[in-house]
Amino acid sequence: VSVPVSLKEVGGYIERQVAYLSGRGEDSSVIITLPECSAFSDIPEEALTKVFTYLTLIPTRQPGVKFIIILDRRLDTWASIKTALARIAASFPGNLHLVLVLRPTSFFHRTVTDIGFRFSQDDFMLKMPVVMLSSVTDLLRYIDENQLTSEFGGTLDYCHSDWILLRTAIESFAVTVKDIAQMLQSFGTELAETELPDEGKIIENLLETHTEKYRKLKDAIRSVSKEGRNLLSSLETTGKQDDAQWDIKLDWETVELLAQLRDMESAFDGFFEKHHLKLHQYLQLLRYEQSFSEEVMSRAQILILHGHQLSAGHHYAMALIMQRCNELRHRCDTLSTALQSKHVQTWCDEGAYMLANQLVDKSQSKEGAQAALRDIERFLEGAPPNLNSGPDILTIEYEAVLTPQLQAQISRTFQKHAAVQQMIQNRQACLRKLADKHVRPIQLVAPRPENPPRSKSPLFSPKHLKFTFDISLPGKRSSRKSPNPRKVIHDFQESRSCVAYSVDGDDSPDLLKHVMRELIETERIYVEELLAVLLGYRAEMDNPTLSGLLPPILHSKRDVLFGNMPEIYNFHSVFLQELEGCLEAPERVGACFLQRKESFQMYECYCQNKPRSESLWRQFSDCSFFQECQKKLEHKLGLDSYLLKPIQRLTKYQLLIKELLKYSSDCEGTSELQGALTAMLDLLKSVNDSMHQISITGYEQGDICELGRVLMQGSFSVWMSHKRGPTRMKELARFKPMQRHLFLYERALLLCKRREEHGDGIDKTPSYSFKHCLKMTAVGITENIKGDVRKFEIWYSGREEVYVVQAPSVEVKMAWLNELRKILTHQQKLLRSKQQRLSVSSEETESGKSSPDPQPHTPKHQHNRRWPGAHHSVDICEGLEDWSGDQDVFQLTEDTSLVQLSPGRYRALADCSQNGPDSIIIKCGDMIQLQCEDSRGRLVRNLSQQQEGFIVAANLQLVIGGSSREHPFRLGPGHLKVRKLSSP
Repeated sequence: VSVPVSLKEVGGYIERQVAYLSGRGEDSSVIITLPECSAFSDIPEEALTKVFTYLTLIPTRQPGVKFIIILDRRLDTWASIKTALARIAASFPGNLHLVLVLRPTSFFHRTVTDIGFRFSQDDFMLKMPVVMLSSVTDLLRYIDENQLTSEFGGTLDYCHSDWILLRTAIESFAVTVKDIAQMLQSFGTELAETELPDEGKIIENLLETHTEKYRKLKDAIRSVSKEGRNLLSSLETTGKQDDAQWDIKLDWETVELLAQLRDMESAFDGFFEKHHLKLHQYLQLLRYEQSFSEEVMSRAQILILHGHQLSAGHHYAMALIMQRCNELRHRCDTLSTALQSKHVQTWCDEGAYMLANQLVDKSQSKEGAQAALRDIERFLEGAPPNLNSGPDILTIEYEAVLTPQLQAQISRTFQKHAAVQQMIQNRQACLRKLADKHVRPIQLVAPRPENPPRSKSPLFSPKHLKFTFDISLPGKRSSRKSPNPRKVIHDFQESRSCVAYSVDGDDSPDLLKHVMRELIETERIYVEELLAVLLGYRAEMDNPTLSGLLPPILHSKRDVLFGNMPEIYNFHSVFLQELEGCLEAPERVGACFLQRKESFQMYECYCQNKPRSESLWRQFSDCSFFQECQKKLEHKLGLDSYLLKPIQRLTKYQLLIKELLKYSSDCEGTSELQGALTAMLDLLKSVNDSMHQISITGYEQGDICELGRVLMQGSFSVWMSHKRGPTRMKELARFKPMQRHLFLYERALLLCKRREEHGDGIDKTPSYSFKHCLKMTAVGITENIKGDVRKFEIWYSGREEVYVVQAPSVEVKMAWLNELRKILTHQQKLLRSKQQRLSVSSEETESGKSSPDPQPHTPKHQHNRRWPGAHHSVDICEGLEDWSGDQDVFQLTEDTSLVQLSPGRYRALADCSQNGPDSIIIKCGDMIQLQCEDSRGRLVRNLSQQQEGFIVAANLQLVIGGSSREHPFRLGPGHLKVRKLSSP
């Protein structure tokens, strides 16, 4: 059992007063009272152990503490006492000094308790000392009345709710102090590890940043200290009486955190003052060193000039003055040489740092390359002037003052300068080529070595081929094939040259072809990367030579790690060939995407599996198997980067299609391109929606995949009301709306509650608790609600349930209404086609059942209202042959558009629900009985659901009738009968 460290972990049982601390006994022993609790036997063993552990942890901070338990069972039985004693013996973790049991007060249970305890006393006494008491007055022999609560006849003033509030405040204070300590530790580490820069402005920024953080921490410490003082004051107030002093000591150690906080604050103040002083002094030193050469050298020059003036005036000590001038000049030259060497070294370091920090991805575009060139040129403008003279000239110039050490320093400085200068020149040449060639930004997604060794042995030996799976290779292109078809390596320069095309003009056809080339080339790189991952990682899991490096559990979960990447590869290897066929006819690209629209849905499966794949990767990322495979493939990036490629590629298609649209506005196939763009954007939305779907928890109404695809999802404010029974009875209105996350599927609408994100860092994910499921076959909508243009209404089962939904904006509302209309319209079309098929089937069945020579009937016009015939359910059509009873033959009248209905039983062929105080709900397949008719419509009784109400003609037409040509059937009492379309 885990040790509970806070009241929150056991708060539910503590609040129910299962057990509580209630004073002290002899030798400062702690009293734990177990009052009458009918649910004591229902408390799980683990929960009871946690409660006892928590209560004993508070006083056990003092050494040698003993415990006394008061078990109040005056209204209980011997069986309950025996069970409670056994559970206490098994669960209590502390030093149990005594158990005082208040036995039952009724004569029968008291007698049974005495007898039972007499025979079981030895068993209990071996585990713990138990004393059976007859009344509360017997408690005074063991515990002073000042330490007993009023329910035991004592005078101890104890309030359980106040104790819970106090404990909560103390624990909250302890957690806050711990957080402050961690913040101080983190900030102290940051200060200690701060590297001192060589620029005054950076140091000034550091001083400002550190001072601001220090002030914020000081404010937090003051706030926590104030909270601790208030808590201490509260404890001291409750502890003024002598009999409560010990209770204060129970929590005194926790409150002593306030003193620890003061100590931490004092130590931190001292540390920060020293650090702040150090930064200030370092800034002063840096400024002094920076001005040293200027001020000292200028003063030295003034002194030398003054000496020459004295010598020119025929000073008697002219020789001594010239000696001092030469000595001063020598020192100035030495200092100047050293400072120049240091300046050059600093400039070289800054140059190398600048080159290293230029982002390669940004430099692959024309604008990025030009910006990088400008940065380099600005840097070169600030080069030290003496670098142009060279080391030889500098040596001759300062030959008189050069020492061997200074000469070596100058040589190292110029060697370093030459290396940096070569790096800068290479980078400039590379960037100029990129700036001249590129037409538009192109991102290379294949991390490869710049000069891959061609003489290495093949990546996979022939003996390994039997362990691979069969994958069809992409289009046969000799220029892209490696000598070893299983080794997929891209040369950086080669890849760049393949996608960086020059354009002489600005006409759209040329630009369109260039975009097409980029689409095809990046698709080819993507396919080869997928193949490299599948062969270099997934297939190698079956390689026996690497089996020792692969954990067994990882081998069984490779489908989790790689998802459906093999399926994606097979699709794109074919899709690449189709794109290559569109190189000379870019207008066919849109149709190519639209034809493969459904195939792209496989990315939804891949993205839904991605969280599981990432979790598995983080668990085994340090596995030597992956390191060995990466080494063989010569990949600079790990497997996780390549597992992200499908998601990255999916987001690129819509960008490339937009570029194609940009340069093909007046070309053939523009509409197909626009459709392809819409399809790709819808796919991204669908993938995003499906990623939310996998976080739904608590859905137990079957497989959620049976609901179809996720069409839309989003958060809304929802008001809900119900209608119960045959009368409308709404729940109490909710003035405050519920926050619900809605998922619209093809067949249902789910209402979920978004939960707080759980996990740390990259593991943080939201979850959605399932609340309601509305089948779309029973859903209706009201598009406009008075009072707010963002609201609309979703009603279910004929307004049995009504949901008023408030969208975050009118645009979101209209998008949802459009999608809901599409679903409902589609369902109506399906229902009509189904009813038509069933009507034809029903007509054929009736024709087969009718007599070959039907007896004619004389039509009689009745005064009943005529109803059009209805469509039939599959159950009626399939079950006609099994129905028993006589059948009335029928005959069509001249008026085939109307029929006559008579009261009787009918089978409902469609759902029906309508508003009104006397409305009724009918489901497809329900048995209904038509009764009288008046101005409100036909009175109908639903025999299946035991409801009764009126249905207007339009709705009754959908329930039991279409046209008379469809020959609907009805059930008479006890028999199935064909509805009469004319009277005999």
